Amino acid sequence: MHDTHFHEFLRRQIPVMVGLSLGPGLAYIFLGWLHDSAVPAVGWYLVMLATSVWGIRLYRSFDAATMSETRREQWYAQCTWLVYVFFALWALIFLIYVRLDTYKFHYIAIFTEIGASVVASSLLASDKRLFRPTILVLMIPLIVYFMLVGAWYAYVLAVFSTILTWVLLYAARSTNSLLMQTRHQATHDALSGLYNRQYFIEHLQRRMNSLNESGEHGYLLLVDLDHFKTVNDTLGHDVGDRLLQSVAERLLGSAPDRCIVARLGGDEFIVTGGRFAQRDACEAEALETARRTLVALKTPYTVGAHQLHISASIGVSLLGPGDSNATRFIKEADIAMYEAKARGRDGAFVFDEEIARRVEGNLDIERMLHFALPHGEITLHYQPQVDRAGRIIGAEALARWTSPALGAVPPSRFVPIAEQTGLIIQLGQHILETAFRTLDDWHRAGLALKQFSVNISMRQFTHPGFAAQVEELVRRHLDPVLVRTLMFEITETVVAEDIEGVIRTMQRLKTLGIRFSMDDFGTGYSSLSHLNRLPLDELKVDRAFVLALGNDDGDRAMVATILNMAKLLGLNTVAEGVETAAQHAFLMRHGCGMFQGYFHAKPLTKTAFELFIQDHATARDAI
Repeated sequence: MHDTHFHEFLRRQIPVMVGLSLGPGLAYIFLGWLHDSAVPAVGWYLVMLATSVWGIRLYRSFDAATMSETRREQWYAQCTWLVYVFFALWALIFLIYVRLDTYKFHYIAIFTEIGASVVASSLLASDKRLFRPTILVLMIPLIVYFMLVGAWYAYVLAVFSTILTWVLLYAARSTNSLLMQTRHQATHDALSGLYNRQYFIEHLQRRMNSLNESGEHGYLLLVDLDHFKTVNDTLGHDVGDRLLQSVAERLLGSAPDRCIVARLGGDEFIVTGGRFAQRDACEAEALETARRTLVALKTPYTVGAHQLHISASIGVSLLGPGDSNATRFIKEADIAMYEAKARGRDGAFVFDEEIARRVEGNLDIERMLHFALPHGEITLHYQPQVDRAGRIIGAEALARWTSPALGAVPPSRFVPIAEQTGLIIQLGQHILETAFRTLDDWHRAGLALKQFSVNISMRQFTHPGFAAQVEELVRRHLDPVLVRTLMFEITETVVAEDIEGVIRTMQRLKTLGIRFSMDDFGTGYSSLSHLNRLPLDELKVDRAFVLALGNDDGDRAMVATILNMAKLLGLNTVAEGVETAAQHAFLMRHGCGMFQGYFHAKPLTKTAFELFIQDHATARDAI
C-alpha cells in the first residue's frame, strides 16, 4: 500500500498530462486541417479532451484528510487506468499520423512519440507499474515502424530507438530507486527500521477514515519500556541502541499480521492493527496482543557481554467509527500507558470513560491552578501534633484549595498535578512563606510550639534554587530560635533522585537549624542503607499502616518494626492518621513519640488552631 506522499506526487502529475492532452491536441487538429483530415483530428481531440476531464475529476476527488484506505486504492487504480489510456492514445495518434508523409507529418509523429516517451519516463518514475508498460507501449511501435521502412538509415534509427528505450527504462528505474530510498528514509526510523512517527500518524488517519466508512473498530498499543533510562545511564547508549533494535524485532514478531509497528521516539513504540465488527472482540484481541507483547519483551536479552532484563508498560486505545482525530488516540494510549506505570508497570491498561473523566478533571484543575495563587485561593490549615502526655507540642501545615468553580479540591488531586506541571515551585514557595509568617505571628502572640512541620514535594526539594529560597525566607521571617522548630517532611521518592544531591541540600539546610522527617515511610523507595545515610531526625508512620492496625496482623507487625527501627537509629517517631483509641493505644505500647490525626484534632484554620490551643490548655489546667 502506498503512502500519502506517493498519492500526492501522482496527483500532481495529472495537470501535466492534461496539458499534454490539450496543447499538442490542438496542434494535431491544425495538421489535420492541412491534410484535409480535420474531422478525424477533431474526433481524436474530443477523445483526449474526455480523458483530460477524467483526469481533472480524479485530481479534485483526492482528499488525504478524509479518504479511507479502500477509497485511496480505488483512486490509485483509476489513476493507473488514466495513465494507460492517456499514453495509449498517444501511441494510436502516432500510428495514424506516421503514415501521412505528404507534409512530412510522419517526422512530427516520430518526434512527438519520442517526446511522449521521455515525458512518461520522468512523470511516472515513482511507480514501476506505470513507467515500464508506458515506455514500452510508446517506443515499440516506433521501433517496429523503423524496421518496416526497409532503408539502411531506418535500421540505424531502429537501433537508436531500442537504445533510447533502454536508456529511458534505466533512467526511470534509477529515479524510482532513489525515490524509494528517499521515501524509506522519510517514513522509517533509522535505528530500529520500523516506521516513524510521521508515517504512523498518516497511516492512523487513513485507518480511522476506513473505520468510519465501514463502521468497524480497531486498536492502538503504545509500548513504553520500563526503566530504559537506567540501561543508557549505566551501560551506555550503544548498548541501549542495540537493546532497542532487539525490542523492535520482538514487537514485529509478536504483532498480528497486517499490523503496523512504529517507533514514536526514545523507548516508545506503537502498534495498530485489526478490524473488528464488535468493540468487545476488538478489546479482547488488543489485550491478547498486549499480553503476547509483554511476554516477548520480558525474555532476557543478550547484548554483547550483558544479560539484560526489561519489562514494558502498554497503553491501549480503542478506535471506533465516528472518530477522526489520530493525534487524540495516540494521546489516549499515552495516558493509559502512564496509568499502567502507576499501577506497578509490566502491564497493560485500556483507556476508558473513567480515565477520560479523570483526565478531563485534571485538565480543569491544571488550568484553574494557574490562577489559584494570584486569586488567593490557596490557604493553609494546621493539624495539631500531640505527645505521649497528650500535650499539643507541634503542628503540621497543610495546603488547602477552595476554587470558585471546582469547590474544595483535596491536596491528593492538585499537588500531583502541580508537580507534573512545575507549578509546585511557586506553590511550595507560597506555602513556605505563609507557614513561616504564621509561625512568627504565633511566636509574637506567645503561642510556643516545639515543632512546626511543612511538607516539601520531591520536585520542589530537588529544584536547584530551593535551598537559597529557604535561606531567604528564613532571613526575612524567622529568628534562630524559631528556625530550630522547623521540620521539613520529605517523601521516600527523593531517594529515587540524586541521593548525593539530596544529602547535600539537607546538610546545607541543617546548618540553619532545620530538621527533617521521612514522611509516609514504608510505602516507597527507602532501604535501610538510604535511611542510614540521610541526615534525618524523624520517621513518620504512613496513615495506611495506622488505619489497618485493627484489621491486619501484618500491618501491626510493620508498624512495630518501623517504630523499633526508628528507636535503634535514634530517630523520633510520629504516627499520622490516628483516628481511634485502639490505634492510639497500640502506638503508645510500641513507643511512638507523637500522634497526629482526627482522634486528637482535624486540620484547623489559623484562627481555629489558636482557639483550639487555648481551649486545650484551659482544659489541662482544669484537670
